[in-house]
Amino acid sequence: MIDIKLIRENKELVKENIKKKFQDHKLPLVDEVYELDIKYREAKQKADNLRSLRNSKSDEIGLLMREGKKEEASKIKEEVSKYGDEIKSLEEDENRLSEEIRKRMLQIPNIIADSVPIGKDSSENVEVATYGEKTKYSYEVPYHIDILEKLGGIDLDSARRVSGNGFYYLVGDIARLHSAILTYARDFMIDKGFTYVIPPFMIRGEVVNGVMSFEEMDAMMYKIEGEDLYLIGTSEHSMIGKFKDTIIAATELPYTLTSYSPCFRKEKGAHGIEERGIYRIHQFEKQEMIVVCEPKDSEKWFEKLYNYTVEFFRSMEIPVRALECCSGDLADLKYKSIDVEAWSPRQQKYFEVGSCSNLTDAQSRRLGIRIKNGNEKYYAHTLNNTVVAPPRMLIAFIENHLNLDGSINIPKVLRPYMGNKEKIEVK
Repeated sequence: MIDIKLIRENKELVKENIKKKFQDHKLPLVDEVYELDIKYREAKQKADNLRSLRNSKSDEIGLLMREGKKEEASKIKEEVSKYGDEIKSLEEDENRLSEEIRKRMLQIPNIIADSVPIGKDSSENVEVATYGEKTKYSYEVPYHIDILEKLGGIDLDSARRVSGNGFYYLVGDIARLHSAILTYARDFMIDKGFTYVIPPFMIRGEVVNGVMSFEEMDAMMYKIEGEDLYLIGTSEHSMIGKFKDTIIAATELPYTLTSYSPCFRKEKGAHGIEERGIYRIHQFEKQEMIVVCEPKDSEKWFEKLYNYTVEFFRSMEIPVRALECCSGDLADLKYKSIDVEAWSPRQQKYFEVGSCSNLTDAQSRRLGIRIKNGNEKYYAHTLNNTVVAPPRMLIAFIENHLNLDGSINIPKVLRPYMGNKEKIEVK
């Protein structure tokens, strides 16, 4: 959520930002907020004036009573009693207008960085850099499910009978590889100085509204029937929620946290759920990075975070690239975002395996996360980034470490987590 001062002082800038995100249907919201805010401040000013007048009249009543002038005091009491009804009416107006303003403010996107490329959708994202030579084979690379089935590592048919499309059983060495990658990711981030956290896997609706837009929530979140609880789509949700309604001493910052969680997503939309694959699924596990920091430091942390993901994937000998998200591909709360994509030798293209986002103070304003620095209080900046999210990344892993006989090489960094195995053999 943006600072309402931007609308008061420069609403054309806010409108221009909406246009850059190709969300022209939201333009009327800016004028509506502007007009409602004028009414809100008028009501508040009137109520404040009446409260001040009531207080001064009350003091006057006290003085008259002490002087024995009861008749004069009674007349002023009658006058003051009328203020109460008017103040109550004005306070009701304040609350109603405040709610109307917030409802609209939650729909207005965060101001994007000047460096963000302007484009309508992900097809117009811009490559920042590539890391590592693309893996090349002299033989055809099979579909990832065919590779995993040959290794005895996946059972989709049973999962479909038990849960439907978008679920899976990982089995044997592939299940072990999945866990090994997550454990290595945890240790990798701890070695970077991050604190390891396992958060709640369900959060309340007010936290959901704090960390994402309604459109994202509707497309992603599963609600627990009969309760004000949602299954998290990523641990970022409960990790940022951890700081809700807190005032953090500046000396405690930055908070650098790495969290593990299962993730649950409806994956509602045009892309749909695959009949046979693990690229887009309802359930997966993830190691995440979270930073809560001073506003002046968020750009620096943004650079650090996505480079950690690049370093992590390169340590497993997987070629990747960094891709800056264009304006139309940015979620409403994001200031800027970079996707890390891994190379697929079978498809001869990169695909997303992680996303790094700087949300500036958009989440902090929604959730009330503030910093206290001396006598000054202001909103913190929040950032999040994927370390790794298997099983999707297993597609890149197996394709880039595939042997002609169908076995998979295990990079050196993962061998201690795999019983020092060098390969996963065909069953």
